[in-house]
Amino acid sequence: MPDIRIKQPDGEIEFKDWQYVHNTIIPTHVLSLDDVRDRARRHHLEVAYLGDVLVGSSTVRPPMDETSAATVIARVLAEHRGQGLGEALYTRGLNRARELGAETVETVVLSSNEDGLRFARKHGFVETERYLLPGETVPWIDLRLS
Repeated sequence: MPDIRIKQPDGEIEFKDWQYVHNTIIPTHVLSLDDVRDRARRHHLEVAYLGDVLVGSSTVRPPMDETSAATVIARVLAEHRGQGLGEALYTRGLNRARELGAETVETVVLSSNEDGLRFARKHGFVETERYLLPGETVPWIDLRLS
């Protein structure tokens, strides 16, 4: 496993890095920097680097009052996949979700992201729903850890 450095964004560069990973992997749902800052207030965001090279990001949406489910999302840029980086991000996210009191863990993957779907299924997630967000043409897939 390469020497990966994972941290919460705490400055403009890291917020832009998180935004870059998101918008590269999810080109159908582009986020502005203001969107990213808003997410950072509501969710636990992290960015991942190998040395100074940006390789991925993650999001943990904490359980809400009406559910005990947390959502864990790990994203690795295509050129850095297959090196265990997604595993590191996912494991940290899963641990964070449990620290936040999650009884159930979910994830969401854009249906066109075959690598992401394969990763989720390999880790025991099963599909619960497919849907389109308003104005989008590529379905999202919600999955739950079984």
